[in-house]
Amino acid sequence: MNHEEIKRYFENNPPPKEVVWTPWAKITDTQVFLKSCYIGINNFNGLIERCPAWWHLRDFYLLIKRSTIQKAASSEPTVSLEETVSEIENSTAEEIQEQEEEASNL
Repeated sequence: MNHEEIKRYFENNPPPKEVVWTPWAKITDTQVFLKSCYIGINNFNGLIERCPAWWHLRDFYLLIKRSTIQKAASSEPTVSLEETVSEIENSTAEEIQEQEEEASNL
């Protein structure tokens, strides 16, 4: 998945205005965060895999995607984003790829 596909996803499925990513990282305006990532990616000279804005956008996308899937699967009104971040950090690239494919098939 590239940043243009993620951008289209967020245009069609806007994230909540505020997201508590971790206990020490809270995004108070997700639209500003996303715009910052898109600008950083567009202005980066080099391999996209080395762009910090790309990694932030990708991790945020995975977090929102997983929390949406978990929220739909559970009867609880909220999802612990800390647990989701922990799962992301402990996942291998292959596991993340498989989960993205599963999520796109829903």
